[in-house]
Amino acid sequence: VATTTGKRNGVSSRAKVLTIDTMNPTVKKVEYAVRGPIVQRAVELERELSQGVKKPFAEVIKANIGDAHAMGQQPITFFRQVLALCSYPELLNDSTFPEDAKSRARRILQSCGGNSLGSYSASQGIESVRQDVARYIERRDGGVPCAPDNIYLTTGASDGIVTMLKLLVCGEGATRTGVMISIPQYPLYSAALAELGAVQVNYYLNEEKCWSLDISELQRSVDEARTHCNPRALCIINPGNPTGQVQSRQCIEDVIRFAAKERLFLMADEVYQDNVYADGCQFHSFKKVLFEMGPEYSSTVELASFHSTSKCYMGECGFRGGYMEIINMDNEVKAQLTKLVSVRLCPPVPGQALMDLVVNPPQPGEPSYDNFIKERTATLSVLAEKAKLTEQVLNTVEGIRCNPVQGAMYSFPRISIPEKAVKEANGQQPDMFYCMRLLEETGICLVPGSGFGQKDGTYHFRMTILPPTDKLKILLDKVKEFHHKFTQKYS
Repeated sequence: VATTTGKRNGVSSRAKVLTIDTMNPTVKKVEYAVRGPIVQRAVELERELSQGVKKPFAEVIKANIGDAHAMGQQPITFFRQVLALCSYPELLNDSTFPEDAKSRARRILQSCGGNSLGSYSASQGIESVRQDVARYIERRDGGVPCAPDNIYLTTGASDGIVTMLKLLVCGEGATRTGVMISIPQYPLYSAALAELGAVQVNYYLNEEKCWSLDISELQRSVDEARTHCNPRALCIINPGNPTGQVQSRQCIEDVIRFAAKERLFLMADEVYQDNVYADGCQFHSFKKVLFEMGPEYSSTVELASFHSTSKCYMGECGFRGGYMEIINMDNEVKAQLTKLVSVRLCPPVPGQALMDLVVNPPQPGEPSYDNFIKERTATLSVLAEKAKLTEQVLNTVEGIRCNPVQGAMYSFPRISIPEKAVKEANGQQPDMFYCMRLLEETGICLVPGSGFGQKDGTYHFRMTILPPTDKLKILLDKVKEFHHKFTQKYS
């Protein structure tokens, strides 16, 4: 019963039903570094600059989140043409749009209720889109079969990942589900596990070997976790976020064997599959490797893999398009998964349409093909140049060590922070203190490594390589200059 706590203007004021003490306690444990206090302060600084407040910099350069278009990356023309036609079908009579864009738009609209993007779709996603996704996966994986019924279209990859975690989490106390995640990790995982009340089981990537994954570390992690929880799932991000590594085929095989031996459900976050830059590196999907290892593994290991329209050369974060494919899932559980996604009705239909274009782009001989290939290649080659530039410049700074950015969109350099600065941080994480000083003094917005997890006694920051090349050069020069001054001040 709500209690009366006094009168205000003659009206009884009652205690709030929902307070910080009565709210869901798991929500309070959720943290999400890429939109944390640093970013909030960056937004305030932008506001202050626009109001004419004098700062030691003229603009805030944000490199905190993998939001390609916000950083100036241009959309792919064909994708936007088709989406425009789907959104406003009267444009189908406009001669400025190429015929292949029009035929694609008609096909998508015919799959929508009432021929409108504004209608709900099936909960699992539009059937023709799921068929196209299945064909794309078969092509990508060299002919390994893919059933459209195993494809679930999602609201970005995040939605699929959280949905799978919901299915996996159960038990109490020592039987509570443990989920193995890499450290450094993408904060979606720690946030979702906190909200679901699952146990986060850390395994550390090897920074000395370019953030590679050691099976002995997975073994240490799972053995330790079994003393206090029930590890049931292993999450892999490849190419890596925030670390930018690309896993070798051998490593993926080893991980699959490990998952089979330890009876773990595999979750493969593969949203950066087109973002591979380093010589000698290549993307291998977990599904392809699983099936190449033969029926001993391909018929038993449970796998969910995820892709998205938000990364790669598309960068279409705002449309929230994505899919997951499930392999070897128990049929009764699959029925429960379908029920769970139906509660949310359906993923955004414009995002589904965009996903369809990503998996079924213009083909050779079609009017839009040459321009599509030109734009796609240009976007990926600029990202490759920026990956190299970031690594090279950061490694010229004494006290910063940056592994090669083999793939994805980020670098996660190690920074040395003098003992005096660690003391002055005064309870704040030292790399948070460093990043906040960097922001206040230079207008550069990066995320401290502590938001992603790191080995004790090491400090990092994560930055995206997405800003335009001229801005990225300014950013790197400012980081270089700041680190030098910061080190001198606290030495």
